[in-house]
Amino acid sequence: MRGPNMTKDVLITISGIQTIDGEVNDPIETVTPGEYYFRNGKHYILYDEVQEGVPGVTKCMIKIGEDAVDLSKKGNAGVHMSFQKDKKTRTSYQTPYGSMMLGFDSRTIRLMETEDMLHLKLEYDMEVEEEHLAECTLIMKVRSKGTKGIEGNDR
Repeated sequence: MRGPNMTKDVLITISGIQTIDGEVNDPIETVTPGEYYFRNGKHYILYDEVQEGVPGVTKCMIKIGEDAVDLSKKGNAGVHMSFQKDKKTRTSYQTPYGSMMLGFDSRTIRLMETEDMLHLKLEYDMEVEEEHLAECTLIMKVRSKGTKGIEGNDR
């Protein structure tokens, strides 16, 4: 794994799809500015998350390694989610309303890199309190700001 020649300032697009009881929910997509760096063979992406109707900001950090992805959130809701290929992981998700146990059984962790972009695909099963909840797909694109296809620069 190498570090792409991305700038520190990036634009992050995160798309999530959940299938619950065989029914595919509408995709959720978030686009936000963030920061990127590459250190000790791992990609780090930092960004702030704001939820509608919830005061304050949640600080998010994604660390992408060879066969693992870690997502940490600190703020109104706190969690450290770990996705490891072909491995089941568990974590406690702290919300303003209480905590719950989440489980993740990762099927696919695929990272594609170009000079100025990362493309991550995660496929996993999610459990809440040890009960299967959903099959999930998360796609994240991280691009240097000013890259073709961003901020109207693809004309």
